[in-house]
Amino acid sequence: MASAELRQIRRRIRSVESTMKITRAMELISTARIGKAQARLVAARPYAAKLDEVIRNVAAAGGASHPLLEQREVETAGVVIVSSDRGLAGGYNHAVIRIGESAIREHTRAGRRARPYVAGKNAQSYIAYRKPPIEHAWQTVTDWPANADARTIANALLNDYAEGTDDSVEVFTTEYISALTQNPIHRELLPIAPPATGAEEASAPIGYSFEPSPEDILNRLLPRYLEGSIFGILLDASASEHAARRRAMKAATENADELTRILTRGANQARQAEITTEISEIVGGAVALADD
Repeated sequence: MASAELRQIRRRIRSVESTMKITRAMELISTARIGKAQARLVAARPYAAKLDEVIRNVAAAGGASHPLLEQREVETAGVVIVSSDRGLAGGYNHAVIRIGESAIREHTRAGRRARPYVAGKNAQSYIAYRKPPIEHAWQTVTDWPANADARTIANALLNDYAEGTDDSVEVFTTEYISALTQNPIHRELLPIAPPATGAEEASAPIGYSFEPSPEDILNRLLPRYLEGSIFGILLDASASEHAARRRAMKAATENADELTRILTRGANQARQAEITTEISEIVGGAVALADD
């Protein structure tokens, strides 16, 4: 009969093996989602590039006069933090929340009011615990971003900016570079900075005629530009989240596999010790009987 120590080790082995099956399954799911998220990110870039091109042409035509392009003296800053709704993604959420919280503290030290906007349950829970009132919170927008999600966020930010509630809006999110590299970044959303125009582009023919006017075009185009920027940010965050979760689950699976090997070796040693003890008892008993 197995000893109590051996039974305990075997229970731990079964528990670790069950956990390893879960982490392995989550790793495979995240691997599949990374490919889909990356494909969506690549597919969205031509639209953003074309918007940049049109805004450059409108600006070159002398029509870059719009409230969303004008710099203001910043007394109130909107701070948007994009995190995930779920955990088990390593340091993904911690990294972006940390730089967002640092920005809030910096605005406060400089005498400016910071108004937090959060996307994702993790950032919402953290900021709510730290007590600054959250102006807007969105959930389930980063796992599989949709244009409607980007439009909802853009409309909320535009309304607050247009009413003068915010003098600037900045976003803290994670940029997807590769399956192994994702970097937390800071981007200015409002006021919108017109895309830079190089010397060659400035001297090239515009190739556009504007009807009815550049100002009317900007009235329609800049909100779309902001919406497209937010959609790209959500896609970046989605791909980064899946990549971070895959990496974390891969590490967890490898650690569980190593722990299983260690426990199995310990179980074998415990079993060998039991067998040695049993043999010693049998031999001792036989010797005692022989002496009698």
